[in-house]
Amino acid sequence: MSEPDGQSLIRQIFSKYGVQKCWHPSKFRIGPDTTKSFRELPKIDLTTSAGDLCFIDIGPVIDGHEADFGQTIVVGSKRPHPLIQACEKVFQKTAGAWKSEKLTGQDLFEFANTEAKTRGYQLNPSMAGHRLGDFPHHLFSKEKLFRWEFSPSPNLWILEIHLVDAANVRGAFFEDLLS
Repeated sequence: MSEPDGQSLIRQIFSKYGVQKCWHPSKFRIGPDTTKSFRELPKIDLTTSAGDLCFIDIGPVIDGHEADFGQTIVVGSKRPHPLIQACEKVFQKTAGAWKSEKLTGQDLFEFANTEAKTRGYQLNPSMAGHRLGDFPHHLFSKEKLFRWEFSPSPNLWILEIHLVDAANVRGAFFEDLLS
């Protein structure tokens, strides 16, 4: 499956379940493209292969409310992958620190960056997180979470963690609501 094939499959599933609008284009990243930021163009000739990483990032609008989901998987395997595990652990620890210490968005970046480096990976700061809510959330804030000088309110902000393994040219992405 190529990245355009994956995006087509996402559109088919959305259509099947009545999702008519997305607040951002769906991303389906494969192999070396998993290191790319949201706005970087994919290499169209890449295809999935067993054992490689791929991730999706979708943003459907459901009943006027924005949803956001991003996760990395290993193609054809149920075994844990160290980069995916590290990404999810950095997310959990960062979200936990936000909850217990009321960190600002800028402090969240510093915390996540330290956690990523501790595990031997790079944190991509351009995939930082954002406000979510009623469509379109940009009416309320266009600010990236890692630039936010205040502690984000619960149930309004998405924390995105994008780790890059530069040596293996692979990345892992995970996002969820700070709650």
